[in-house]
Amino acid sequence: MNRGDGLVQRRRVVNSSSSSGFGQDGSNDLGHNDKLSGNSMDTDCSSQKDLNSNPTIDDDSDKETRLTLMEEVLLLGLKDKEGYTSFWNDCISSGLRGCILAELGFRGRVELEKAGMRKKGLLARKLLLKNDAPTGDVLLDEALKHLKDTDPPETVPSWIEYLSGETWNPLKLRYQLKNVRERLAKNLVEKGVLTTEKQNFLLFDMTTHPLTDNLAKSRLVKKIQEAVLGRWVNDAGRMDRRTLALVILAHAADVLENAFAPLCDDDYEVAMRRVRTLLDLDFEAEAAKPNANPVLWAVFAAFTK
Repeated sequence: MNRGDGLVQRRRVVNSSSSSGFGQDGSNDLGHNDKLSGNSMDTDCSSQKDLNSNPTIDDDSDKETRLTLMEEVLLLGLKDKEGYTSFWNDCISSGLRGCILAELGFRGRVELEKAGMRKKGLLARKLLLKNDAPTGDVLLDEALKHLKDTDPPETVPSWIEYLSGETWNPLKLRYQLKNVRERLAKNLVEKGVLTTEKQNFLLFDMTTHPLTDNLAKSRLVKKIQEAVLGRWVNDAGRMDRRTLALVILAHAADVLENAFAPLCDDDYEVAMRRVRTLLDLDFEAEAAKPNANPVLWAVFAAFTK
């Protein structure tokens, strides 16, 4: 879960059919121990809008297919033709769980406890239920139920571990969200972004989800590239809040490289340097700013500690 050791090296070969879709969750079906997302709400806010604000419902006049943060990160990680994620990516499971908590923060369902007189850090503050109204998204509502049933509350890093099943506490294994990648992929199939196929891997058949809507993937890649190149503002508070979360959590899930691979070398270096600028921010200070959403910054901090 720790992605703070530096940015990944640029890969010269982008798509490799030799990689497998198995991961660290233990399943051989696209992404094991991962779960489906239902309805989605996404936002294309103005780059001048304060990313830290936390509306319950995001405004979006775009008629494009709306994807949740989890779906966007998974779409970045899937190989276009093969339809599965890399076997070597052991970060995407925890990254997707971070996306779930961030999405709940965007929708005003959770909040961090107050820092208090002792000025607790983001990673030490408990994640509290703010609104238990259903979101209409299967994954989010399941995570919301776990949060509601947990007393005393837990921290953001703990919740990422629990939802990923990466905890040594057997009493917390019941909080694990299973088959997240496969279920998110099926949700993208329903939205017309992916399709479903069967591939034979010698000893077994595996369900894969190749890309069908190239425009949706292109828009996603372009959004990330523009955020750190053409529309770079050098101020996290002025960036679109969802785009900022997408960039940082895509890095946490080790799929950000896929968005930058098509760039020329010069643009690639600039993009990666600006991503490092975002990762090196003082998250505690950002979370303390007026109208900030501490949940987002706590999720970011959990992957860069």
